[in-house]
Amino acid sequence: MRLGILSRKASLYSTRRLKEAAKQRGHDVRVVNFLRCTMAVRPKDPEIRYRGELLELDAIIPRIGASVTFYGTAVVRQFEMMGVYTSAESQAITRSRDKLRALQLLSRAGLGLPVTAFARSVKDTHDVIDLVGGAPLIVKLLEGTQGRGVVLAETAKAAESVIDAFRQLNANILVQEFIKEAGGTDVRAFVVGDRVVASMRRQGAPGDFRSNLHRGGTAEATKLSTVERRTAVMAAKTLGLYVAGVDLLRSNRGPLIMEVNSSPGLEGIEGATGVDVAGEIIEYIENQVTPTESG
Repeated sequence: MRLGILSRKASLYSTRRLKEAAKQRGHDVRVVNFLRCTMAVRPKDPEIRYRGELLELDAIIPRIGASVTFYGTAVVRQFEMMGVYTSAESQAITRSRDKLRALQLLSRAGLGLPVTAFARSVKDTHDVIDLVGGAPLIVKLLEGTQGRGVVLAETAKAAESVIDAFRQLNANILVQEFIKEAGGTDVRAFVVGDRVVASMRRQGAPGDFRSNLHRGGTAEATKLSTVERRTAVMAAKTLGLYVAGVDLLRSNRGPLIMEVNSSPGLEGIEGATGVDVAGEIIEYIENQVTPTESG
């Protein structure tokens, strides 16, 4: 199988591991900086060139950063037009990157979520705070990633100040209830296909309610309940993702979905669990690409 990993940096842990796993299984694999891809959009004969060379692949693994979602998904969409299998379809990536849209889709599917409010006008600040049950509450930038743009407001006055400050910057924000019983921890369930292949419990750094490993959090392997596994798989399917990192909070009313990540990192989950997640992803793709497609 001719496999392309769409990544801006070949040296990133996740990119390296995916390349290693594919090579170990005998595949012809290359890392493609999708920002250097040139697309020919024309009837019946779409084409992609990479640094001037015609790019012919059987399957791709998109590793599209949030800051380059527009061009990255355009490249993925072009591969889709060419009949190339992708582990994350362009539409699914776009859904996951729009946090409000993703929450609306998950809500429609009946999955557990923290109560979330959204409004545009500063005149509606009090309504937004009231909708999530008052302070303490979480304010999130819609475009934030890895814990950036997430603020805990412990009082109603602080919440008003934070919300109004973001609004003055014309920033789109979500306001969510604070799940106190989670205790600054969450669970990352790594979904491949229709099953959870690995899971870890993440704990925030001392004094920080955010559990992101990039912000000094720690992680350890954890066993998920049947309900948590089912919730994670359904969340990924609802957004149309075949490979996803689903972040859950353990609450008194069951698992609540915080976010569904279309380009989940491998370093934290493999380090905490010892599971060969990269190998699981490659094996899944092998089962989706037929011999006729791979030549």
